[in-house]
Amino acid sequence: MSEISALWRPVPSGETAWLADLCQENSYTGYLAPGRPDAAWVLHAMYEYEQGPGTVSHHQAHQAGLADGSIEPTVVAGIDIDATPGLVTTGGGLGRAEHPGAGWRRLRWAELARRVGEPVVAEGLLPSYRSAPDGRTADRSWPTGIEPPTEGSLDRETWNRLITILLAYAPAGANTRCLAHFSPLTMGALFVDSWHVLTGGLGDALALYDLDEPDFSPANLWPQDRSWIVCTDYDLWGTKVVGPTELIDALVGDTELEAVRLPWAG
Repeated sequence: MSEISALWRPVPSGETAWLADLCQENSYTGYLAPGRPDAAWVLHAMYEYEQGPGTVSHHQAHQAGLADGSIEPTVVAGIDIDATPGLVTTGGGLGRAEHPGAGWRRLRWAELARRVGEPVVAEGLLPSYRSAPDGRTADRSWPTGIEPPTEGSLDRETWNRLITILLAYAPAGANTRCLAHFSPLTMGALFVDSWHVLTGGLGDALALYDLDEPDFSPANLWPQDRSWIVCTDYDLWGTKVVGPTELIDALVGDTELEAVRLPWAG
């Protein structure tokens, strides 16, 4: 943590005031800036077991674990959350994620969309569990052979690739001074304070993924000249990047990322 703290230091939360003005809101989930002048959505990664998704759902596996004692029930304020009628363990997560390891492969949204006969992102919606191609089983849970995207954070591999591309469109390359904003919800806080905004060099942005807390990639990242903005909302499965068309073209055309333009969400 000390090495990361030396690279990224806290600055007053007022550094986000211009984002609040731009977005015309004071967001607790992360600022979603309008296109400046262009925008693309980088879709958070999902993964599939190489032998296929299987037929057992995350919910069925969770219930079996509760029954045999291998999984402890979730108890909050004395209430057994797992006993809530109608509650379904979907398999989706919240916060940082990365490749599950050997035996798993990247499952692109476009591939799943073709498989189930649905659009990559449902028209009129932002990328989320509501708008992604529906690969769930009959019980509304994802099969255990698919790890769906997580909300509120880019996965490590996508974050690393995004930073690599942004370096080519930064005014001073790796030395470009940037600001990183972590939304109050990712910090488990109700109010914004100075610890939610950090400043450092873009060349050191990979280190932001390994902060002890929060367990999320930044809600917003931008250079001092504000030529582009990375926007990750706490409730979404996609990260919006706004900036010059040349940058957006590079994101959409990159073979490692999965990025799309959404005309209704530019």
